[in-house]
Amino acid sequence: MTDSSELISIRRALLSVSDKSGLVDLARALDRRGVELVSTGGTAATLAEDGLDVSRVEDLTGVAEMMGGRVKTLHPAIHGAVLARRDLDEDRRAMAEHGITPIDLVCVNLYPFEQAVGRAGTTAAEALEQIDIGGPAMVRSAAKNHAFVAVVTSPEQYPQLLAELDAHDGATTPAFRRLLAVAAFRLTARYDGAISGWMENRDSQAPAVHRTLRYGENPHQGARLEVLSGTTGPSIPSASVLHGKALSYNNILDAAAALALVQDLHRIDPHRACAAIIKHTNACGAARAPDLADAFDRTCEGDPLAAYGGILAVNRTMDAATARRICHGERFLEVIVAPGYEDAALSMLTERWKNVRLLAVGDLGEAPGDAVVTGRFLDTRSIPGGMLVQDRDTAIEHPDDWTHAAGPAPSGDMLDDAAFAWTVVKHLRSNAVVLAAGARMLGGGCGLVDRVSACRLAIDKAHGKLGDRGSSVAASDAFFPFPDGPQLLIEAGVGCIVHPGGSRRDQLTNDLCDERGVTCLLTGVRHFRH
Repeated sequence: MTDSSELISIRRALLSVSDKSGLVDLARALDRRGVELVSTGGTAATLAEDGLDVSRVEDLTGVAEMMGGRVKTLHPAIHGAVLARRDLDEDRRAMAEHGITPIDLVCVNLYPFEQAVGRAGTTAAEALEQIDIGGPAMVRSAAKNHAFVAVVTSPEQYPQLLAELDAHDGATTPAFRRLLAVAAFRLTARYDGAISGWMENRDSQAPAVHRTLRYGENPHQGARLEVLSGTTGPSIPSASVLHGKALSYNNILDAAAALALVQDLHRIDPHRACAAIIKHTNACGAARAPDLADAFDRTCEGDPLAAYGGILAVNRTMDAATARRICHGERFLEVIVAPGYEDAALSMLTERWKNVRLLAVGDLGEAPGDAVVTGRFLDTRSIPGGMLVQDRDTAIEHPDDWTHAAGPAPSGDMLDDAAFAWTVVKHLRSNAVVLAAGARMLGGGCGLVDRVSACRLAIDKAHGKLGDRGSSVAASDAFFPFPDGPQLLIEAGVGCIVHPGGSRRDQLTNDLCDERGVTCLLTGVRHFRH
């Protein structure tokens, strides 16, 4: 049972919020309880427009807001009212001497820095203006002094606050104030982490930024990331790290692979949501759907076992519905890459996992990112004694340009699945085969030294998901040298096979497809990925 002496009645509240959802209803509820409202700038204007009696911060400080709003609450009249220890004679004398009246409730949410840097086109100057100074200072002051002050940092907490006041005749309990303080410090820690991550990554004018990593692929290998100058578009080195531990060498490789696949899926169909989960730079799940939450669920169905501990990338702003699906059950992801994050989604993900790395890369657009200043997209790889450099494989083939080599004419849905499967297989290590249906990856075989084994592994991974005979599509990153691989795929129930063609024995595969009533499409382009 709470000691009545530990209950703090809310008589005076400071409200200063960027997110004004629910603000007026909260202020009305406080006003009905006779709480004096103190506010700043736009928040005060919103309350005054609703007919509420509100005191402005400058009335307390005697100093008007200045420097475009950069300085408004940083004053002893505010922080003294929040930080005063009411059980200490020294603090009470200081308040009396300086005419300071205690503040019992601080309701502050911060400038939307994370959303600003998650949007494409945000300049460094614009991002800097979204770094809140007074807000975090007030939040930390109130959280530090939670013995006497309640601090609310999100509209989602307003119902809890009002329920607390109803239950305790307008007062708050120590346990409730402590819970609010924990959430407040968690918020400011995340906020500062987002800012430091952005500042670390934002300088694209320097020749190259060397970032030392904990280790390489294995703990005994040293490693660093070199962030190249003159690059454009979304990339992992330039992403804003909004939450989680520092990215490892393997995290960066896998996140880059996940982003590349999602970018290509977005390029072939920017109107649908898409998602991909990567393990060891290979896709173990990928899907498209009208909304992101469904795309994520369908992606996880591709290979649930492999998806655990994987890296997720999506082509839409991470919303609350998708975050809720991600947090459900025993799922676990190492890294999530998205153009940006809704506040509610960010809160859910950071509360669910302390260390999950959340990266905001900005708008994906319809072109691959990371072009060097020459306008060419390059891949480099070191070998003992030298460096290999090649043009990046940015090719996106359209089914209209493919050759219908054998079997029945493809339906529109089949062509849609064929384009999807062909895009996904491009992002698996050779030799690679992907099975797909309904814009969803069913299984994949990759990194094998022969194509028949890739077919077997893809079929095994898709076990139980192939559906009706002829409803799924198989894509191979290179031609089939013999019809033995296609034979396995057809026996598994595949209705369409997509491959580049070019083998001297292509006709054997064509004849097999004609005989079995299976559509065969030739792309004319190979996508080896060693």
